[in-house]
Amino acid sequence: MDYRKTAQEILDQVGGSKNIVSAAHCATRLRLVIADNSRADKGAIENIDGVKGVFEASGQLQIILGTGTVNKVFDEFIAIAGITASSKAEAKEAAAQKQNVFMRAIKLLGDIFVPIIPAIVASGFLMGIMNSLDFMINNGFISMDTSSSIYVFANLFSNTAYTFLQILIAFSAAKAFGANPYLGAVIGMIMINPALQNAYTVATEGVQQTQSVFFGLYDIDMVGYQGHVIPVVIAVWLLSVIEKKLHKIVPEVLDLFVTPLVSVFVTGYLTLSIIGPVFVWAENAILGGIQWLLTLPLGIGSLIMGGLYAPTVVTGIHQMYTAIDIGQIAQYGVTYWLPLASAANVAQGAAALAVALKSRDKKIKSLALPSSLSAFMGITEPAIFGVNLRFFKPFIAGCIGGGCGALYASLVHLGAKGTGVTGIFGILLCLEQPVQYVIEMAIAVGVAFVISFIMYKDQKPKAETAGIEAKASAGAAAAETAGTEKETVKSPVRGRIIPLSEVSDETFSSEMLGTTVAVEPEDGRVVSPCDGEVINVFDTGHAVCIATKSGGELLIHIGVDTVKLGGKGFTKKVSDGQQVRAGDVLIEADLDTIRAEGYPAATMVILTNADEYSEVEKAAPGAVGTDDPVMTLKK
Repeated sequence: MDYRKTAQEILDQVGGSKNIVSAAHCATRLRLVIADNSRADKGAIENIDGVKGVFEASGQLQIILGTGTVNKVFDEFIAIAGITASSKAEAKEAAAQKQNVFMRAIKLLGDIFVPIIPAIVASGFLMGIMNSLDFMINNGFISMDTSSSIYVFANLFSNTAYTFLQILIAFSAAKAFGANPYLGAVIGMIMINPALQNAYTVATEGVQQTQSVFFGLYDIDMVGYQGHVIPVVIAVWLLSVIEKKLHKIVPEVLDLFVTPLVSVFVTGYLTLSIIGPVFVWAENAILGGIQWLLTLPLGIGSLIMGGLYAPTVVTGIHQMYTAIDIGQIAQYGVTYWLPLASAANVAQGAAALAVALKSRDKKIKSLALPSSLSAFMGITEPAIFGVNLRFFKPFIAGCIGGGCGALYASLVHLGAKGTGVTGIFGILLCLEQPVQYVIEMAIAVGVAFVISFIMYKDQKPKAETAGIEAKASAGAAAAETAGTEKETVKSPVRGRIIPLSEVSDETFSSEMLGTTVAVEPEDGRVVSPCDGEVINVFDTGHAVCIATKSGGELLIHIGVDTVKLGGKGFTKKVSDGQQVRAGDVLIEADLDTIRAEGYPAATMVILTNADEYSEVEKAAPGAVGTDDPVMTLKK
């Protein structure tokens, strides 16, 4: 491809150099912060040669170009635009400053609640399973020894994350606010201290004890904050303010003793006396309003919210929904919001699937099909940004389907025992109402698919289509004449191959960049998966590109979003242009550092030019060593 031409076209479609606030790139994406979003034509950008997708996230316009291409286009881009390259940190800071206060608050909620989702998912799944077993045992469907250690322990494990949820939230909030996370955890412990009456017993036992505060000014109920979310977040925010202030004014020799003591005591006192009572009332009012909306007669409220869910994903507001789920679970025992989200997600997937089946454009088909499958697993960004919004009518179809599915969920009072997983696997959180969940999914998928299939039409083919097809035919004939060539790509790390549905980044999970295998590593030693040449080692050390002997272009990407670490935890062992053999060490990664910073360590092996191979076989999920193949390439 003509990298300079692609760069020039991107610059033209984002509004020119004067509209660029900052420009950076990672292993696969050009990351731009632009001054005026209205001047950027995302539809036109998607049609530029080499562009594989466009979406907005965290205040950045991210243009997916793929490994080996993005750095070359980026070099041309900054040269043409007459700007200097920004570091990842600078681009992130520029993007954050560009967002309004509301969106920064939404992002902050996401930063707090997203890291604790795995704990909530684990407990939610187990709770749903145990409730289903109890139902079947009590109604004589199965016979099981409920006194066995497995059953007793499983019951114990199932509610642990919810029992100590305030500690998890406080720890995560402290990291988000820049406070000491362990002091944050102490605040969470204070709020559910056993010396306080358990909040769940107040309804049956009444308030057992009160306490005068501020020298007898008024009394407060000595009740814990089990089941509450907002008071914990506000309390930890106050802790962060006090702690940061004390770090500045307390002499260094006393800082270790004075700052933690004063921070915890002052925050704890103000939390129990003012913050807690006030924000419990506010939280109950918010949850009550949401529940009122979702339970409007005939399911009208759920119909509206199910239809509007996907647009909130576009704006980024959906990052706060985990807080709603957790609050509803605490107050009602289930969340009525998650089934609504599931309906909206699979509906967008069905709309994209209709595009994949109806379109005759190979590029659209190759993007729409994996994007739809990703949405069925609950990851909708590829379908929404890559397909449905691009053609708009499928997006509307998805919204209508989501609304219809949510309407049914409201009528049958469908609730989930946990949060964090939507789509097909969301049924594991609704095991008490599995039939209703399946019907909800069928309604959402059926309505969205039919409407999208009817409404979608391919745009008029470009004049050069015939030429492209002729080139493809000629290429195929040449390949057939030359015969076939097989090459094996081994695992770059020792660990376990995982399903792509377990990878949190939609770009990887939908294989938008090419055929992808994900490995959860057991150690940080990253080796070459084949004989070849190092095309590019990224400055941050989180990714490396290798050209194989048969011409394959491999991207080895260590972790998800680890570009944001700026090189922390990565040590490069090779350089650009170096010849390597299978097993040579490429990168040494500190997995403890990566995970401690909140980033998944899953390592992706991506064949970015898979279209040049007649067949690519991927290894099945399971244990894998660095001598075991993860891909077999046939040319």
